[in-house]
Amino acid sequence: MTITETINKLKSGEITSKSLVEKLMANFEEDKKSSLPLNAFLEMYEDALTKAESADKEIAEAKAAGTLDKLFEDKPLLGLPFASKDNISVRGHKLTCGSKILDGYVAPYNATVINRLEAAGAITLGRCNQDEFAMGSSTEYSSYGPTRNPVNREYVSGGSSGGSAAAVAADQAVFGIGTETGGSVRLPASYCGIYGLKTTYGVLSRWGVVAYGSSLDQVGILGHSPKDIALPLSVMAGEDMYDDTSADLPCKESLKKLEAYKDFSSLKIAVPKQFAEAKGLDADVAKVFEDVKAWFTSKGTKIEIVDLPILDASIASYYVIALSEAASNLSRFDGIRYGNRIDNGKGYDELYVDTRSNGFGPEVKRRIIIGNYVLSEQFSGQTYKKGMSVRARIQREVAKLYETYDIILCPTCPTAAFKLGQKVDDPLEMYLSDLYTVFVNLARITSISVPAGKNKDNMPVGIQFAGPMFGEEKILQLAQAWYEDHAN
Repeated sequence: MTITETINKLKSGEITSKSLVEKLMANFEEDKKSSLPLNAFLEMYEDALTKAESADKEIAEAKAAGTLDKLFEDKPLLGLPFASKDNISVRGHKLTCGSKILDGYVAPYNATVINRLEAAGAITLGRCNQDEFAMGSSTEYSSYGPTRNPVNREYVSGGSSGGSAAAVAADQAVFGIGTETGGSVRLPASYCGIYGLKTTYGVLSRWGVVAYGSSLDQVGILGHSPKDIALPLSVMAGEDMYDDTSADLPCKESLKKLEAYKDFSSLKIAVPKQFAEAKGLDADVAKVFEDVKAWFTSKGTKIEIVDLPILDASIASYYVIALSEAASNLSRFDGIRYGNRIDNGKGYDELYVDTRSNGFGPEVKRRIIIGNYVLSEQFSGQTYKKGMSVRARIQREVAKLYETYDIILCPTCPTAAFKLGQKVDDPLEMYLSDLYTVFVNLARITSISVPAGKNKDNMPVGIQFAGPMFGEEKILQLAQAWYEDHAN
């Protein structure tokens, strides 16, 4: 069910929050016994039942007093269970980032996004699987094993927020939150056939979210419909005194009652030539992309091919910056301050080496090594600084493009979901999954992946509507128009 459908049933008494949580927990336990378990949730929280009972009590009291509508105005997500990624702090619960090195670590506080969702009445149902420290595009790089795609369990769910996406797509949660560094919400949304929003950098506080690449990271939202994203966004968005990079979202109040976009005749869409002609674009994905363009054209929208040569450097620039920041951020995981520790009594140097060697998986080690190499004295000037200058140019040229065009339209990924194990030993092939997504993070703009069709293997294909900074309302309205035309 969508958020709107669930709220209506909670109001009518057709379901209770507790019965919903119990059902989801029962489904989770049953799925674990399957021969091909989904492995979306790593654990569900028992205190979710207590919170659901409290929500039901509030609803019953408000119904008796005739103030039910007022209650849901104050707490628009009351009684709704959601999925949270394993790198977002939830007080009193494990936080491992899908890694052995944080085995046993318990978060001492809530992330700001968790506090704001719970203040709106939402219930944190549990923590979801992810690529270790959010480094991956398939959720195969997790110490807990891969998350399977609910559409076909022989395929990957996408990454790194594959657990949250699979949980939503499999109806194990009403909506979900994940994190993005270069496409980690939009990619699994595309693979699992749901909506996934990457917000403008700073709109959602990163306080309480374990860092991968600090200048790129952003919390994102996953749902069955654009309204399922707009409502949680409206309560989570805004400045946070604990995050100096946070920013307010001017349109957050209007998101609570999201309307479908109507004025298509005045809309101008840019399709970058670099993406339209990119090597490796699957024929089925290209066909779906053409279908989406035809839908816009049928509504009177003007679509133009634009030339942005700097986009050819986006993957290289992204990985230079992301891996450098990852190496720096992950230096704190040393076995001394927190997390798992391997101490053979040989001194601090050995403790540090043994803890990190055994605690980190191969993909994380690979990225730390590359990041430290890039930041080394002899290379930082010619590599890291060059990557940052390319990024600045991408920001400028993309911002200039939005002076003429309303959105950028492109596929979310060159292919639909691939089979488990197909690319896990080919990191370069895996990195190219981010071909169409990383420019959004580099430019710090917003983008939503919309389920737009399927390939010959019946796997979902997503298409991106990318808007300017703080352009969340327009792209969500466009996505809602698409949803209303294609929901059935």
